[in-house]
Amino acid sequence: MVNSCIILRLFNLLSPQPTTARDRFIPCIPALHVLRSYYATGTDTKEGNNSDKWFTLPPFTPTVNGAAFGKEISRNRAPLKSGVTTSATSTSTTTTALKWVLRCCPDLPRSLVQKLFRLRQVRRESNDVGSTCVDAQVQQERRLKRVSAKDSMNVGDRIFLPITVQEFPFEKQDCHCNEEEANFVRSLVLYKDPAIVVVNKPPGMPVQGGIGIKQSLDGLAATCLTYNYSETPRLVHRLDRDSSGILVMGRTQTSAAVLHSIFREKTFGAKDDVDNEVRILERRYWALVIGSPRRQKGLISVPLGKVVVDNGKSDRITIVDNAQNMSAQHALTKYQVIKSSCYGYTWLELSPLTGRKHQLRVHCAEVLGTPIVGDLKYGWQAHKKLKHLPWPSLERESHENVTKGKTIPFGLDLQSGSISEKHPRLHLHCKQMVLPNVSMALQNVQFSSDYHLSQVESLELVAPLPSYMQRSWDIL
Repeated sequence: MVNSCIILRLFNLLSPQPTTARDRFIPCIPALHVLRSYYATGTDTKEGNNSDKWFTLPPFTPTVNGAAFGKEISRNRAPLKSGVTTSATSTSTTTTALKWVLRCCPDLPRSLVQKLFRLRQVRRESNDVGSTCVDAQVQQERRLKRVSAKDSMNVGDRIFLPITVQEFPFEKQDCHCNEEEANFVRSLVLYKDPAIVVVNKPPGMPVQGGIGIKQSLDGLAATCLTYNYSETPRLVHRLDRDSSGILVMGRTQTSAAVLHSIFREKTFGAKDDVDNEVRILERRYWALVIGSPRRQKGLISVPLGKVVVDNGKSDRITIVDNAQNMSAQHALTKYQVIKSSCYGYTWLELSPLTGRKHQLRVHCAEVLGTPIVGDLKYGWQAHKKLKHLPWPSLERESHENVTKGKTIPFGLDLQSGSISEKHPRLHLHCKQMVLPNVSMALQNVQFSSDYHLSQVESLELVAPLPSYMQRSWDIL
């Protein structure tokens, strides 16, 4: 019993301390890897009576089913009755011993954990709810039982792993960056709370790693944007490499699952959400296009599909005439004109109701007939006739001086690319996003069994335009 108290006190001291009330829902698991060399071992048992034999995990605590919770938020269901739970607020009672070990020890390879279960080297101490006042001697004599990977966990159960797992050499796959690069990545942060971190993605930086990509935003976030969390930020949606603006990442496994579910449900339920003035998730892009739509505002509703071009060397998204085509995906976009220019350019606000690849670029180019400035993939013909606007020499010299005196990490160029230059960059920016306050919702649902899902508050995020788009706006 004394050991248990010491363990709990040490765990609380080393865990990140919440700064606000909404921070409290974050589980203490992320601090586990810090405690690997300090954490006390299991209680003495009849199976060896050796306290140095086991590495003890925290007691099992129910967690919110993130995917179901996100779905419930998206559907905005009726308030919950006291004592009654739905799939969103019901705890993960089906969590298995394997999942709990992997959640507590994210640095342990899954193959190693599975091997420990196969060799029957994992033990469980079940929590006896009815004997809270049992003395310390009985507690120490409680026998540990073998547990299999698929066994369900109960509240308060403790898992014991062989003490040798502490000797396993952990390797973190972090992106290496210097202090200047790390500060630049942190300067992109628009907002963060215990559930999410939001950045203003710069143009030219890929969101996700892949072949030929040395640095990506998800890898850099894992290095620079953890803020003392052991769990790295997870992507829940995407932005094209050459576009810019608001990118949301989940800071924990639960919050990422909630957000991913919200983004997925938005696309699946888009047809039923067309007439709603207020939506649970809203994204507003600003785009500068060549030409002007016939109507000032409207709804674009056409199926999109992928086609292979250049003898299989590349592909592109296009409108699919046959909606019955298995590869077709219906795409919905609301648009409205912000400002038209006598020079043949138009600023549009685009609100995608679905999340298809290159949806906004194809809708602008092939449906409205107004390709986005800088989009040579879908508007190369319009760019052949594009006339570059003059830029006053005084502003040009000022811009050149700023560019010479400042270097941007990762080889990014955030200054050049306006409509005054020969090769303008893609003018597509996610400027505003409204989404549920996932952090507050998770906190409320864990502390209140009758929390009203219809009362989930919203967060409104705004990202300033990149320099070259702001310059194009000023020129026009």
